[in-house]
Amino acid sequence: MRGEQDKKRMQNSTLTKEPTELNEPTLDILEEGILHKIMLLFHLPTRLPGLLVVVLAIILAALTGALWWLVTGDQPMAQLIGVLVSLFMAADMTLLLSLPQQKVSFGPWKAQLFVLAFPRLVATAVLGFVAPLLPGNWALWLFLGIQMLGTAAFIRGYFIEPFKLKLTAVMTFTDRLPLGTEAIKVLHISDLHVERLTDREAKVLELAREAKPDLIVISGDYVNLSYNRDPETLSQVQQLLSQLSAPHGVFATLGSPPVDLRETVVPIFDDLKHITLLRQGWQHLELGNGRSLTVMGLDCSHDLPVDAGRLARLAAAAPHDVPQLLVYHSPELMPEAAQHHIDLYVCGHTHGGQVRLPFIGPIFTSSQLGRQFVMGLYKLGRTTLYVSRGIGLEGLSAPRVRFMCPPEMTIITIMPNG
Repeated sequence: MRGEQDKKRMQNSTLTKEPTELNEPTLDILEEGILHKIMLLFHLPTRLPGLLVVVLAIILAALTGALWWLVTGDQPMAQLIGVLVSLFMAADMTLLLSLPQQKVSFGPWKAQLFVLAFPRLVATAVLGFVAPLLPGNWALWLFLGIQMLGTAAFIRGYFIEPFKLKLTAVMTFTDRLPLGTEAIKVLHISDLHVERLTDREAKVLELAREAKPDLIVISGDYVNLSYNRDPETLSQVQQLLSQLSAPHGVFATLGSPPVDLRETVVPIFDDLKHITLLRQGWQHLELGNGRSLTVMGLDCSHDLPVDAGRLARLAAAAPHDVPQLLVYHSPELMPEAAQHHIDLYVCGHTHGGQVRLPFIGPIFTSSQLGRQFVMGLYKLGRTTLYVSRGIGLEGLSAPRVRFMCPPEMTIITIMPNG
């Protein structure tokens, strides 16, 4: 029965590609951005011997204590602060070294040690300027409270929240689906960022089976930035994707060029015959019971004029009399998608900020549109956009944490609307 369904799907589908459009722009927008440069700066300690990294951490703690002495004139307190900062950083290092053994994360601990140290040191330095205004030992207790709160946040961010993967249900409507027909269920997966297969990836497969979608779409960033040339990682990504299936197919697009290196990630799909990699292409699906859908997919270069041009050509070529689903890695084409009257646009890239603070929201979004489309559901004209918080975590020096921003997969139900 399954073979007959697959055969029928392929007989009623049309796939178009523009090979001349697959060349990436020569300038990588993300690598030229300030966030990427900050990540590279903090990544420098990975080249150093472990002992030297420890020595540098101790020096930073000592300098923080010296700043307290300079500001407050209280030498004993300053020395105690320096020692305590060293101990909290030692606790951070122990936490980071335990991550691979517990199959939580496999990132470069040396770089992340200094990323975690940065908020600790800044908070301590700021408190040093406030300390002379506080009575008694309030400064010390406030210091300890802040540092312990930071440790608790790190533990939650590393060990708990990244594994709280859930399935988010969303409903959208279109007048391109005839009244009285059944809804179309689309499962959206984004930003897997695999380092090694863990319980989180096992949960992906479990939720995909539970969702029972008509089709699955994946909007890129399959590997972690630190592992995008690692053969074992690439093999495990292929192993994971090989277990995804849906009655009317699995469709994928590529993510950011620095993450989904075209020379290493594209070959993953060569042996995945059940997954269609859409690179400036569209496919028309006949889903049965009077339901049709056009799935459109674009490579993401983050060069907005280039990608907007690709979308314009794709939108002009694809059928307009059935619901259109655009799969693109980033939300940055939302204004253009609305201009082309696309029904549904799914993406990821922002991770919802990955780290969100109360009353502030995301610290970074890595989007050229800033906070305009960060996570969740948006509507512009007839176009519905859903920005997924994604599943995995960035690489290089970025800490493998989520805070107030758990991972998600999305089951989107497309309903007729007269």
